[in-house]
Amino acid sequence: MKDIEQIADYMHEHKLLLTTAESCTAGLIAATLADVPGAGALLDCSFVTYSEQSKRSCLKVSELTILRNNLTSEPVAREMALGALARSRANVAVSNTGVVDNTDDEVPAGTQCFAWAFRSQSVPEGVAVFSATRRFEGDRVEIRRQSAEFALRQIPKYHTQHN
Repeated sequence: MKDIEQIADYMHEHKLLLTTAESCTAGLIAATLADVPGAGALLDCSFVTYSEQSKRSCLKVSELTILRNNLTSEPVAREMALGALARSRANVAVSNTGVVDNTDDEVPAGTQCFAWAFRSQSVPEGVAVFSATRRFEGDRVEIRRQSAEFALRQIPKYHTQHN
């Protein structure tokens, strides 16, 4: 938990306000940050979009993106992060989509896709977006926990890269 507190300190220092777009983690990214005292100043809102329909209706993920890439993909994670950022006053969005068990013949259990989107004046588009895919081991609870912590740990890294 100490490293999450350090991330919270970094977010406070850099005036980062977070929104999350979570599928597999089902709100655990936001909840993990919320465990830190003072997190109310760091969190704007969280979208839990488990189904394909909710990703499309709540975050405006393109049906074509889903059809071309699979729900567990970086392109879907990127659109989720952008959708959350567009529907929030936050200046950073983190998204997650993945599988924790063998429910998808194309995607191995434990595969998690992430995206981080930052409002930015340093890029022409006004938003800098990063994405990554990782595979975690363990049961579903452990995979979700590792995913949430990984998502938060990357915020300082990508924030520094885009600035």
